[in-house]
Amino acid sequence: MLSQTTLPKKPVDGMRALAAAQDVDRLRLAITAAREIAFDWTIEDDRIVWDGDQDILSLHARPNRLYRGEGFRHWMSPAGRARLMAVLDDLSPRDSSFEIEFEATSAMGPVALEMRGVRIAGADGSTERLTGVLRIVTELKREAQRLTYLATRDELTGHLNRTSLRAELAQVIEKTKAEDGTCAYLVASIDRLAMINEAYGFGAADEVIVAVSERISGTLRNSDIIGRIAGNKLGVVLAKCAEREIAVVAERIRAAVRSEVVTTRAGAVSATISVGAVFLPSAASSSQEAMLRAEEALDRARAAGRDGFATYANSPQRESARLRLMTVADEVLVALNAHRLVFAYQPIVSAKTKQPVHYECLLRMVRPDGSVAGAGVFIPAAEQLGLVRLVDRRALEMTVAQLRAHPDVTLAVNVSGTTARDPSWLQSFVNYVRRNDDVAKRMIVELTETAALNDFEECARFVTNLRETGCRVAIDDFGAGYTSFRNLQMLKVDTVKIDGTFVRGMCESPDNQVFVRTLVDLARNFNLKTVAEWVGSDEEAALLESFGVDYFQGFHFGEPDLQPEWLGA
Repeated sequence: MLSQTTLPKKPVDGMRALAAAQDVDRLRLAITAAREIAFDWTIEDDRIVWDGDQDILSLHARPNRLYRGEGFRHWMSPAGRARLMAVLDDLSPRDSSFEIEFEATSAMGPVALEMRGVRIAGADGSTERLTGVLRIVTELKREAQRLTYLATRDELTGHLNRTSLRAELAQVIEKTKAEDGTCAYLVASIDRLAMINEAYGFGAADEVIVAVSERISGTLRNSDIIGRIAGNKLGVVLAKCAEREIAVVAERIRAAVRSEVVTTRAGAVSATISVGAVFLPSAASSSQEAMLRAEEALDRARAAGRDGFATYANSPQRESARLRLMTVADEVLVALNAHRLVFAYQPIVSAKTKQPVHYECLLRMVRPDGSVAGAGVFIPAAEQLGLVRLVDRRALEMTVAQLRAHPDVTLAVNVSGTTARDPSWLQSFVNYVRRNDDVAKRMIVELTETAALNDFEECARFVTNLRETGCRVAIDDFGAGYTSFRNLQMLKVDTVKIDGTFVRGMCESPDNQVFVRTLVDLARNFNLKTVAEWVGSDEEAALLESFGVDYFQGFHFGEPDLQPEWLGA
């Protein structure tokens, strides 16, 4: 605090000066707290005045040199220096802002810095001064690089993910066409991974996936590209590959996988792969077409048993099926853009009251002529051609919109098997639910049992994150896969839906009765609610209720309806 003798003769002017000084101090504190340092660089005398976080200057071995423009320029990396010189050499008569990122050396190694400010022009347009702030952005750049890596890479294997591999394949195909060359695409599937999951556990299965991917990668050339395209599938792009070489490469990678057992923490596992291949560009003109045809070849390879290989061969029947698939895929894209994907709502009723407690949202596609196509018509095509992520995202958005418009309704929405194996998509799904957490408590997300098993750990995280938002999770088609007691316990879901194939005609099938009763008892042991699907009669409902089933779903209690009463006109 100033003493009486230091106050100026004019009290008003003195108080203004004191207030201005306090403003400067506050600004200095704010800049320092933000870990930035302000600069004012006058070009004529090449002097720089710094104010703020002095720790930034101490990164330089001789900080005093940074008070001259020449010393500061020499601290910058060549690329950064070139961008700075472009700002300094600007002859525009108007002031302009600039932003420059550059690397500089320090005792701790390279450090990334960001320089943001304003170029002030003189009367002749030349740069008179630069003023702005400098900050360290090393961690920000590392985080950006990490996020970019995660967006393009498979988290388990470190190889490219499906989207990135498809983009690389597209580039290789186009380059091959331009050079009038040839290349190939292979898809390798780990045989009987579900059995490995069941026998050794999901941790061991992940170790097998990693080991197989490393063995395949070890056989490839530097110009070849590998990625993980699904839970048990790896894709390989062979650049500059002759047709006769495809079988040689396929045998080499199959031999590398089966050559010795995979050592896991649960024990030794014998692994093999089946391989499907397509020769490019003669057999496919696009990456989408190439991946689809390689999958067709893989299906033929697996039909012969384990450790198989097949290349795509054109046939009129398969070509016709492919064209139908592409036509349906085009329909789906148009329907998405025209907002012609809609829901049919099927009630799930209480076993005791027979009154609806919530509704399952079943996707339908309205065609231009007004006819309505069921999900079975277009979802398989959307899954095979990679469009199902867009479809599932639209379904989520539609569900949230309906929940917000109808606050007394609870809705269940499905996640397809393909998207359930995509970690980045699952995270985006959770993020969207979090942004709409006001309706999350009235949302139920349904995952098929087989989808949950394909990437168990990822699905377990997905379920946990969803339940933290207040959303409930159900396992659909329960009993159709290989869920063990341990897996069911680890998933921590709220509800299991008993596969309808065990419910339909159950009154005449003692075996199905035993099976369903066992599933219900299993669910009850874990405090899970049960829904019986495909309930078709009062007799089946009475039997299921006696077993302890909580809810029924089936045409007997309500067909899927595009305009239920609660939706309104």
